[in-house]
Amino acid sequence: MENITSEAFILGMSALGAGTAMIAGIGAGIGQGFAAGKGAEAVGRQPEAKGDITGTMLLGAAVAETTGIYGLVVAMILLYANPLLSAYQNLGN
Repeated sequence: MENITSEAFILGMSALGAGTAMIAGIGAGIGQGFAAGKGAEAVGRQPEAKGDITGTMLLGAAVAETTGIYGLVVAMILLYANPLLSAYQNLGN
């Protein structure tokens, strides 16, 4: 078996961390689905309040989506900016 360089190990762990960060998309999807389902249920019970219900539902979906966006940003930083690799290289190794 070949030896793994420190740079390769850091890149591999960064890719693993990026994949783990993308798990946040699952929570965002569940939150948005729950909000849409409850919004549709509320409109079915009170059709005259459709505008208020829709506005509240969209605000809730936007808040739920921020978690997925944060996960995406962390994953992109780990994959493309890779601060861990540059910190290792700045140590002089």
